[in-house]
Amino acid sequence: MGHHKHIQKLSAAGLLISLGIIYGDIGTSPLYVFKAIIGDRLITQDLILGGLSCIVWTLTLQTTIKYVVITLQADNKGEGGIFSLFSLVKRKAKWLIIPAMVGGAALLADGIMTPAVTVSAAIEGLGLIYQDLPTVPIVLAIIIFLFGLQQFGTSLVGKAFGPIMWLWFTMIAVLGFVHIMELPIILKAINPYYAYHILTTNPEAFLIIGAVFLCTTGAEALYSDLGHCGRSNIRISWIYVKICLILNYMGQGVWLWNLQGTHLGDVNPFYHLMPDWFLIYGIAIATVAAAIASQALISGSFTLIAEAVRLNLWPKVKINYPSEQKGQLYVPSMNWILMVGCIIVVLIFQKSVNMEAAYGLSITVAMLMTTILVSVFLLRKKVPKYLIGIFLLIYGIIELTFLAGNAAKILHGGWFTLILGITLFSVMWTWHNGRRIRNRYMKFVDIQDFYPLIRNISADKSIAKYSSNLVYLTSANFNTEIESSVIYSIIQKHPKRADVYWLLHVDVTDEPYTLEYEVDQMIPGKLIRIDFRLGFRVEQRVNALFRKVVEELVHSGEIDITSKYESLKAQKIPGDFRFVVLEKIISNSNSLKFIERVTMSYHRILKLLSISEKRGFGLDSSFVTVEKVPLLVDIPEPIILKRIK
Repeated sequence: MGHHKHIQKLSAAGLLISLGIIYGDIGTSPLYVFKAIIGDRLITQDLILGGLSCIVWTLTLQTTIKYVVITLQADNKGEGGIFSLFSLVKRKAKWLIIPAMVGGAALLADGIMTPAVTVSAAIEGLGLIYQDLPTVPIVLAIIIFLFGLQQFGTSLVGKAFGPIMWLWFTMIAVLGFVHIMELPIILKAINPYYAYHILTTNPEAFLIIGAVFLCTTGAEALYSDLGHCGRSNIRISWIYVKICLILNYMGQGVWLWNLQGTHLGDVNPFYHLMPDWFLIYGIAIATVAAAIASQALISGSFTLIAEAVRLNLWPKVKINYPSEQKGQLYVPSMNWILMVGCIIVVLIFQKSVNMEAAYGLSITVAMLMTTILVSVFLLRKKVPKYLIGIFLLIYGIIELTFLAGNAAKILHGGWFTLILGITLFSVMWTWHNGRRIRNRYMKFVDIQDFYPLIRNISADKSIAKYSSNLVYLTSANFNTEIESSVIYSIIQKHPKRADVYWLLHVDVTDEPYTLEYEVDQMIPGKLIRIDFRLGFRVEQRVNALFRKVVEELVHSGEIDITSKYESLKAQKIPGDFRFVVLEKIISNSNSLKFIERVTMSYHRILKLLSISEKRGFGLDSSFVTVEKVPLLVDIPEPIILKRIK
């Protein structure tokens, strides 16, 4: 934790790490942005200056002001990202779950598109040296290698990311600067008039703005990776990154200046900034930078899924921790989903120019959702309402314009991202709502009414002892109540005699790294409840956490877990522990509304694909019993049966 906080402070190491982790996506955009803006249009002075002006002001308004200046203020104990932001504001209104889920799904869809686009754009530069080289197999090989690497952790490789990305940014800045020296007049594109002029006079303005948007696609990563680098390091390093990007775009503008009156075709302006002797080195650096950009998106997707699981917005999936580095995690199921998605994108679209049409749509949606959540955050921070109104109006107009520009691409490939985003959103929506429907039919009872019965069962020698310590997970938020299914399991479904009954409750907090617990001796030495308060980024290893709490309680003399069996008691051997996990099943779902029946059917499929509760909570399977208990849905009409002789 100390090392993590050290990296968050402004330092040379922090600046270098932020270059490596944060700017991969936005930093590799010069590989394809200007090519997408020009497309198959006739190259004119208006198009070059207008395109450059749009890029400069998009990077200024969208990335610098919205994300670097405003959104980075919304840090949740040093952590960023759409789910961290949602955790900060969710108490304001229940409907905020919708923008959080839409934004999360859009970011995951972006995690599938980014590796395909950036790696393809980098490798296509080889076509300048080897004319007929098939690039698709090379792109697929790099993508498969990249995803195969994830299971081993990337902390070792990660140390090299910063210096490599510094080399990349310095290279693109020098290449751009050399060309600007040939035609300094290109710098007049900084004037916003040229952006206004092209967007109001060009009949293809919406298509142009859809392409311009690609220059800011990595802006969400700035906020998502706040916890890895810290606000100060991001803000200072962004100044350098922005200068490098603008210099490169201006250099591409100079190269295009000499092609006025012609069409670009398959030529990529980025690679034509390089002298012939440097081309092979430039392509190699671009490929490594593209791989780093992809790595950042993949790691971000893993973090996003882990947070979604703990916020009950995604089915429980296996999460591995391949290295000791904080925040380093690996989600096998998501890794292979992303890899298959990337391969499909490459096989469908073949070239980066075709992928650009599908790219950008999802991230525009994510940015719109962030705008909504940031507005609520500013409201919570008591920022004057008129300022929040101005923020909403400006960024609402900008992002809806970008969305309209990207919507024009739907028929040309945007349909793929749309299907992807809707599918991912449907999983989140179904998992969240399925749980809500199930909880609606969960019956809670006053636990104090059962104190005498629990004491009597524990003392009843005619009942075979089930376990010395019997542990149940409970979702009851208050220690005065308990699910009727837990009481049913103890009393009726094979009465369970134990020396001590334990109730464990996990409460996921709005803060990222909370690790707290509270103990309530409901029946001293007989019925004990432990409430864990865990941050949404903390791994829910209930088995390990429970063991730690029991050790502390024994050490402080609050409980005695010595076995009550005479032979074991003489040797002071601790009693055994057994967990009972209750799997709740809705019966008679016909009385649910149609949409709820569909939701529960989808929820059941997702539950089959997810890992079990016992694995999800990190329980030792050799000490766990899973019991299925029905949740009875009320029958709307009484059944009248007639008895005949």
